[in-house]
Amino acid sequence: MISAAVIDTVARVCLVSMFPPSAVDKVVRWRACMKQTRSAGIPLPPVVAVGMVVAAIAVEFVTPIMIVGHAWDRPAALLLAAFCAVTAVMYHPFWAFPGLFGPDDASPAREHFWQFLKNFCIVGGLLLVAFAGNGPPAGLFSPG
Repeated sequence: MISAAVIDTVARVCLVSMFPPSAVDKVVRWRACMKQTRSAGIPLPPVVAVGMVVAAIAVEFVTPIMIVGHAWDRPAALLLAAFCAVTAVMYHPFWAFPGLFGPDDASPAREHFWQFLKNFCIVGGLLLVAFAGNGPPAGLFSPG
């Protein structure tokens, strides 16, 4: 029989497995990442855009290690959940495109809609880690 600790670890690895490669991709494809950062339509001074990307790289690289390693995993899961929610709203505004329910299978609205929902599925898993994880609450969530 597989122990609950093994299942917990496997679930955590699966939940956060995309983030470290995404952080590396942002470093390797810096120019494309900067272009995507500016694509949100928010007027950002270059230094702010660079700061956002550097912060994203740090969040995507460090929080998964904390979550899998149970080191301040609950605050890390909340931070990563917030990151996923913000990126969903900023970069996948499906409501801003026509054709969500139209016949065109390749509409930008449909693509953004599914990416938006995927982000929020990840948010749900991270909230489970933050609030319903095994063991006593740690760090910010210590009982009264």
